[in-house]
Formats: sequence, C-alpha cells, structure tokens
Amino acid sequence: MTTTPTAARPATYREVFAVGQFRVLFGSYTLFLAGETVRMLALSVTVYAATGSPLMSALAYAAGFLPCALGGTLLLAFTDRWPPRTVMVGYEVLRTAVTAVLAAGLLPVPALLALVFVTGVPSAVASAARTALLPDLLDGDHYVLGRAVFSMAAGGTQVLGFAAGGTLIAAVGAQGALWITAVTCVASAVLLRLRLADHPPRRTGGSAGISETWQVNRALLRRPAVRALLLAQWLAPALMVGAEGVLVPYATQIGAPEAAGLLFAAVAGGMLAGNLIVGRLVRPAGRERLARPLALALGLPLLGFALNPAPRYAAVLLAVSGFGVAYQLALARRFVEAVPETQRGQAFGLLLTGTMTLQGLAAAAGGALGEVTAPALVVTLAGAASAVAALMSWRTLSPPP
Repeated sequence: MTTTPTAARPATYREVFAVGQFRVLFGSYTLFLAGETVRMLALSVTVYAATGSPLMSALAYAAGFLPCALGGTLLLAFTDRWPPRTVMVGYEVLRTAVTAVLAAGLLPVPALLALVFVTGVPSAVASAARTALLPDLLDGDHYVLGRAVFSMAAGGTQVLGFAAGGTLIAAVGAQGALWITAVTCVASAVLLRLRLADHPPRRTGGSAGISETWQVNRALLRRPAVRALLLAQWLAPALMVGAEGVLVPYATQIGAPEAAGLLFAAVAGGMLAGNLIVGRLVRPAGRERLARPLALALGLPLLGFALNPAPRYAAVLLAVSGFGVAYQLALARRFVEAVPETQRGQAFGLLLTGTMTLQGLAAAAGGALGEVTAPALVVTLAGAASAVAALMSWRTLSPPP
C-alpha cells in the first residue's frame, strides 16, 4: 500500500456506516463481543457453583484470553493463507459447538476448562482476519474512524456487557445464558456467510504452519518501521494495565470496596470517550500532533495515586488515563502502510497477540507486586513505567513529515 496524504477533515460516522460491508463486519463483531462476554461470565459462575473455588472460577474466566497468545505464536500464518470469510465463519461454527457442549453441562470442570482453552487457540487467527479485512473495506481516514468504532464497541462491552450478562444469568441461569450465547454464535456465522463478500487469501503457494508463522513474525519484527510501531502500541498501554491488576485491593485499602466497579468502568469509559472524541472531532493532522501528549496521558495521571485519592478522584484519574489510549488512532493508518499487504493479516495478529500477552503479564505483575507493597504504590509505579515507555517511543509518535 502506498502512503496517502493526510486528509483535511476527519471522516464521519455516516460515511463509515454507509459502507454495507463494514456494517456486516461490525454487526458480526458486536454479536461476537456480546456472546463472548456472556459466555465467560456464565462459565465462571458455572465453575464456581460446581467447585466453590475462587481460583477455578478465575481460571475459567481467564481461559477466554490466554489461548490467544498461544495461537499467535503457532497459527497466525493461516490468516493470510485462507479467505477471511472462511476463517471467521469457521471460528463461529467452532464457538457454537463448544458453547453448546458447555451449556449441556456434560463435562467435569477440568475437561470443561481444557476444552475452552484448546478451542480458544484459533481465536487469534479469526481476530486477525477480521482486523486485517477492515482496511480492505475502508480507506484513508475512514479506516481510522472504523477502527475507532470497533474499539468503542469493545469498550462499551466492558462498561455494559458484564452488567447485562449478570442480569441475564440471574433471569435464565448460567446454562440458559450459555444457550443464548450459542444462538449469537450461529447468528454471527449466518450473517458473515450470507452477507460478507468473499475475499481471496493474501498469500498462496507453499504451506502454512508453525514454521511459517515464526518466519513471518521474525520478518515483520526485523522491519524497523513495523517494529517501532508495534512497540509504540504495545508497551505504554500494557504497563498502564498493570495498575488495573490492583484496583480491587486499592478500593479495599481506602475503605470503599464497593467502588472497584466504578474504577474499572472509569478506565473503559475514558477509552470510549477518547476514541469517540479524537476519532470523530479531531482532524487527521491534529491526531498526529496529539499522539505524544495522549501517550503520556496513559501513565502520568496515575502518579496521582501516590496521594491515595478518594474513589471519585481516582475514577477521574483513571478515566483520563483511559482517554490516552486514543493516541493509537494516529498510528493506525501508518501501521497498515508499513506492513506488506501479503502479510497484513499476520501483522495484525502479531499486534493483537503482543497486546494481549503483555497486558496479561503486566496485570499479573501488578497483582504480584501488590502482595508485597501498597496498591497505591503499584498504580503509581505502573503509571511511571507507562510514561517512560511513551518517552522511549517519542520518535515514533512524532508526526510523520
């Protein structure tokens, strides 16, 4: 893809949603998010009811995330070898079958967790196929706004999805909620199969597998521009997530354990607002100029936790931090232009895999550090580390000439 000049005005939501194929892709993604949120919550409830173990319940919840890292190191080559629609429909069919087995309640807990983990490994390929298809449907600033719409959908799911999932489980039970999730999987598969155009694979010839996945990942990381953009999108947000690992202990420490939900919602709400405001109201050239201060805004507000702020002030600091994630919109089009088109799917898969892996490690590290020091100090250190990471990527975050 050739570099295109920065548009004079931002794209509009009307223009983005006027593209029928984008509406299909977004509709299937919304169904995926809703179903996955309910499934993880219902599975966690089911496991806890069967075992009474908080650890097993947490493992059930984490089983929806951890396989992505494994899939990203083993299977990403298939993203560019297979047609995107085939990959996404196939994964929805797999999710349908697995969710039906979970809803039937036929497996003991260890087998249930193993099934969820193993069948979650291909999720990295399906997510990469979906993300890589977006710049095929939208060009220029429309792609940037389309990516912001997807990010807002994910953030909205964090804000509203768990509350809605809890209400659903209370109404129909965990197994009933799982059957409803299976229905959303079927709906997504049907929508993609009937309404999404078939796109050819980006790469043909040879055979895809673990060796090709590693080979292409190494080739992408050897490209200085790609490596710099990956690190700029990985490090600062991941280190900020280290603070989220101790928000529950922090709320307990300040005598307001019930405020933990508010703190988590503040982060997600800030991310939502950032993508909405920066994506829609700021001109493309303005986003380029805002990349540096927004990246710093990920970490700097968290330094205020050194003062042990009350819940409402802590929520404001976390919301500002979440808002800073919008700096990635300035890098979105540059990343598409930096990777070879034949490797675009795997490049997006590598970006997703690194993001989820580093954020999971940072959250675990924050929790471990919270075992030996005050949660407020952990949040402060996470903010400082995120700010340092932003400064390390300062050159990459500068507006391109």
